[in-house]
Amino acid sequence: MSFDYILSVLKPMLEGAQVTILLFLIAIVISIPFGFLLTLASRSNIRMISWMAQGYIYIMRGTPLLLQLLFICFGLPMLPVVGEYLVLDRFVAACLGFILNYAAYFAEIFRGGLLSIDKGQYEASQVLGMNRWQTLTRIIIPQMFRVALPAVANESVTLVKDTALLYAVAVPELLHFAQTAVNRDFTILPFFLAAIIYLLMTLILSLFFKFLERRFKFE
Repeated sequence: MSFDYILSVLKPMLEGAQVTILLFLIAIVISIPFGFLLTLASRSNIRMISWMAQGYIYIMRGTPLLLQLLFICFGLPMLPVVGEYLVLDRFVAACLGFILNYAAYFAEIFRGGLLSIDKGQYEASQVLGMNRWQTLTRIIIPQMFRVALPAVANESVTLVKDTALLYAVAVPELLHFAQTAVNRDFTILPFFLAAIIYLLMTLILSLFFKFLERRFKFE
């Protein structure tokens, strides 16, 4: 294969990678705070809120992400009465699916981080005269973040790889262009190029989280 061919294949694949990166950024920026809110809701003293949050987490973690994407993209428009108002752009629908799914996983990660904090930390903050909001923002969240950071990093790397599921809902991303080139040119080289691009993205992400771990002196 000539270098010119590699460049001709790489160009659309890199354009697809931009879609992959954009979806990742949108999903990670929204799903992490949403996941933390779900964690707080699941620990709420109001039973109805707690049950609803726990039920949501169970459903989203207990069903495949691909099924959720297919339901949002193709199932919602088929609902009676309201279906016609739920027709979403494919990329928007995919973003929604990833956010809703990964928020549930991050919620469980944050729950584990909260459970790892000694109850004495709460008692000490009360002795110091801190209210619940001050205790949460100054004492609990920083410690929880340090504990949860490795798991958040692993889940974020998984999110990068799961973006390949966009192919199943006809969103033209990296894998879509790789598959198109393979079918057109009868060569598996585009798959290897796609693998390299994915590896580069996950490497950069891993290095970023390693930096955060050193920054917070986790190691």
